Amino acid sequence: MNTITSGFFRQCAVAFSMLVALTVILGVAYPAVVWAASRVGSNSAEGSQVTDAKGCNAGSTLIGLDPKAPAATPDSYLHARVLGSDDDPMAPGDPAASAASNQGPNSETLAHNIAARRALIAQREGVAPSAVPAEAVTGSGSGLDPQISPEYAAIQIPRIARASGRSQEAVRQIVDAHTAGRQWGFLGQQRVNVLEVNLALGHTVCK
Repeated sequence: MNTITSGFFRQCAVAFSMLVALTVILGVAYPAVVWAASRVGSNSAEGSQVTDAKGCNAGSTLIGLDPKAPAATPDSYLHARVLGSDDDPMAPGDPAASAASNQGPNSETLAHNIAARRALIAQREGVAPSAVPAEAVTGSGSGLDPQISPEYAAIQIPRIARASGRSQEAVRQIVDAHTAGRQWGFLGQQRVNVLEVNLALGHTVCK
């Protein structure tokens, strides 16, 4: 009887010890290590937030924004590609609506929107419609791209320079400073982060 009782309590002690040990390891130590690792050298765990010169949260490096200049104010912003899934060809887009428009290559609505966007951008930038890159008038699968191609940024430089009072070379240097190369040297294409360029141009969200 004593042997059975002592064996039972010994097993209970082992089970309790394992419970405490695994609780400490898996319930405290492991989550703490993961939490710490997610915050070392990166703020991506907090949404990759970006602050402007005044310390205000201006957005995220991962989510596209297409700012609009106030009425009767020279447009000195770098603009993004189509964002969200708005069917209105001129809509600024809503990054919260990240689904694609589901308009296929034979869609008359898509063709109309692309033509309207190309004409609007060409007029805004003072270039021929043929100079407007395809990605400027079409959205991505996610509808959230924070970057544009260097080609789309290039046709915007003269307008930004005129509106901001800078030289085209100065604006080009800002764009180049926020242009990332291909990932690992061979994946994807070069890309310009729209938000980072606009912040470098001195734009702020603070009132």
